[in-house]
Amino acid sequence: MTSPAGTDPRLVTRPAPPGVADAGCLDRRPSIAVVGAGIAGLAAATGLAERGVEVTVFEREEHLGGRAGGWPTRLPDGTAVTMSRGFHAFFRQYYNLRSLLARTDPRLERLTPLSDYPLLDAHGRTDTFAGLPRTPPWNAVAFAWRSPTFTPLDFLRLKGREALPLATVSVPDTYHRLDHLDAASFLESINFPAAARHLAFEVFSRSFFADPHDLSAAELATMFHLYFLGSSEGLVFDVPTEPFPQALWNPLAAYLADRRTEIRTNASVTGLTRTPDGFEVSTDTGTERFDAVVLACDLPGLQRILTASPTVGTAEWRETIGELRTAPPFLVRRLWLDRPVDSARSAFLGTGSVPPLDNISVLDRYEGEARRWAQRTGGAVVELHAYAATTDDTGFLAAAMEKRLHEIYPESAGAGVAGAIDVWRQDCPLFGLGDFARRPAVGTPDPALALAGDCVRVDLPVALMERAATTGWIAANTLLQRWNVAGHPVRSVPNEGRIKVLNRLAAGKRAGP
Repeated sequence: MTSPAGTDPRLVTRPAPPGVADAGCLDRRPSIAVVGAGIAGLAAATGLAERGVEVTVFEREEHLGGRAGGWPTRLPDGTAVTMSRGFHAFFRQYYNLRSLLARTDPRLERLTPLSDYPLLDAHGRTDTFAGLPRTPPWNAVAFAWRSPTFTPLDFLRLKGREALPLATVSVPDTYHRLDHLDAASFLESINFPAAARHLAFEVFSRSFFADPHDLSAAELATMFHLYFLGSSEGLVFDVPTEPFPQALWNPLAAYLADRRTEIRTNASVTGLTRTPDGFEVSTDTGTERFDAVVLACDLPGLQRILTASPTVGTAEWRETIGELRTAPPFLVRRLWLDRPVDSARSAFLGTGSVPPLDNISVLDRYEGEARRWAQRTGGAVVELHAYAATTDDTGFLAAAMEKRLHEIYPESAGAGVAGAIDVWRQDCPLFGLGDFARRPAVGTPDPALALAGDCVRVDLPVALMERAATTGWIAANTLLQRWNVAGHPVRSVPNEGRIKVLNRLAAGKRAGP
């Protein structure tokens, strides 16, 4: 059991916009279409439905949850299993995501903590997050002090003033200062030790589906603030106790159905047309009219819809969104093995220093469905990830990942494979150099249209799933204000460095010649 509210006394709550408590107080309930049923779309739909708005959710896939979704499939022997796009970490500082999940699980009992997630480098050295203090900066100091790849001498070699942006993050100022630099060059410029850079920072940067040379240094600094120096929630995260549909999204779908929300899966939106009183939403089966729309698609879907919607927004705005880039593709390979891996293996291991493998998950350590299969068969369910793939030869990539698995977990080399499923995708946004200024905000040129998703700009220190959830809540608030209906609070870690003396030094450095 974990808390959805957070324990950091310095977390920041932005109050809900004021207004009437329910759209039922209006002359007519507004009707709003939410396009996309990933985290962003489900947060937006929840925010609207809880205020009495009539909501229709359009989702092109058969399942909910977007990149954190799952779907039923079968192993070669006919066994029913649930597949997904791979492991996701639900950090304690994901306040807005956890608030969404708490709608159907108030004490978050369908999440369970992972006590550690070690990181392995190419020389076999391992860093660990277990037992670290929770309070910044001592969490990061203790991590570095006990790291086998970060020596006391490395502390002395760091260029302190140049490294200040890592400890003095404030969004959007950090992007104004660092978005023109790539993460790898920035870390090199401050003399961050190469071994520790590959071990710690590369694991996190690649979780953005990008190589550190292609990732914005501002995004890296914001990530460092969110997980290390900006939060005292600790570095431990939670994972669902069952596959994503069963643990998270099926209960939320039932919750929304009780609140005037219709969810349509296998429903692909092909375009929008602005009308005098709202929008006409076109799908592959017809058209419908709505008072307002939330576009909560992935980036390729957003670009596709806006290309087909010349009456929406402005030409310049649509063109800017059309120029945004997706990250390189990634491969998830899940293996159902006929024998267990060693009992000492962690549920999650970061392996970003041994390409092409980025991590190994042992699902039967924490997920009920996988655990029951492993207990019944005497086997194990192991998942391999390769981010920012440099080849589209998935067969070669899968074989290379398995070779790495056998090197790291030798007991897996002789295992038979009862089932193997690959997921190959390229639909994640690239947080590259200079992209922050080009990313669209939640608000758009049309007050009846809002955007949500992890490709959407929000001037708060959030990332990944939490950025998706945060923009979803803000999109709901943005449209509710059109009808003077009350919105929802939004929370985050502090949007400034927690060490005041460093903030003053950084301010002085920026003001200097």
